[in-house]
Amino acid sequence: MSSLILLNKPYKVLCQFSEDNGRSNLSEYIATPEYYPAGRLDFDSEGLLLLTNDGNLQHYISHPSYKLPKTYWVQVEGNVNPKAIKQLRQGVILKDGPTKPAAVQNILEPKIWDRNPPIRQRQSIPTHWLEISITEGRNRQIRRMTASVGLPTLRLIRVSIGNWKLRELMPGESRIESFEIPMKLKKKTQRKYSPKPRTKKAHNKSYRDRHAK
Repeated sequence: MSSLILLNKPYKVLCQFSEDNGRSNLSEYIATPEYYPAGRLDFDSEGLLLLTNDGNLQHYISHPSYKLPKTYWVQVEGNVNPKAIKQLRQGVILKDGPTKPAAVQNILEPKIWDRNPPIRQRQSIPTHWLEISITEGRNRQIRRMTASVGLPTLRLIRVSIGNWKLRELMPGESRIESFEIPMKLKKKTQRKYSPKPRTKKAHNKSYRDRHAK
């Protein structure tokens, strides 16, 4: 049985434990040693990030061959029309090639936490919310997809990966869940897992700093 940490990654937090020009990173929120992100979430995106200490589970979650759907709530600028929805569902052409079909629907503004700082607001241009599910993981894919149909993304929140859901977690909060990889998948995912080690000194320093606030 493997374990996962489900974290609601806040806005403007790096998906790494090492420092980078003073920007916030995961060491401010995760004090458990030997857990590493299974996949990425952009610095300016929010929501569900999975971390594990099991290399096979990390591979199962992050490798595109397993096609785990990732679902996002996306606040876009502009009027959403049926043509744009159809294009996103069928797949759009990006610089690195066409995207696979996505599940896309209009949703009401979700009841979520306020972002700090808030999104830019232009009085003459409305905003709307979409729910988009994809099975790919290209760099900034959702933002590029919505931009390609004339709907710039203002806010992006990942709410689920496979069957793992954000649920009631607030920004910076986390919970631990157990998961058993099926044997047929475990055989496929056998691989050496050797991420860059988090030194004990760095780990202890981040924990002290976080709890001294």
